[in-house]
Amino acid sequence: MKIYHNPRCAKSRAGLDYLKGKNVEFEICDYLKNGLTLEDMKEILLKTNLKPVDLVRTQEDYFKKELKGKHFTDDEWVKIIIESPKLLKRPIVVDRLKAVVAIPVENIDVLIK
Repeated sequence: MKIYHNPRCAKSRAGLDYLKGKNVEFEICDYLKNGLTLEDMKEILLKTNLKPVDLVRTQEDYFKKELKGKHFTDDEWVKIIIESPKLLKRPIVVDRLKAVVAIPVENIDVLIK
């Protein structure tokens, strides 16, 4: 299991704490520090069954100033998120077959057997 985590985000910290409380093995992916790859995004999209635009944090200043009201293709959204990883909703928890946006944190329960 892997959690895409931003240590400065309260919701992301809550997701991390929730995982720790469930006693499951997981790795932490600090995507703001290490970046996102196209492979990361493909895995997240495939396993969440969401569109790239559904993973965008619309409350970010960059979204409000530069992207709001504009229309992009899925591939363009993926590129935008990779180039500006702050836009990625968090936390996202990825398991072998499925992934969830862990807002609320209880969404993680679908991944835990």
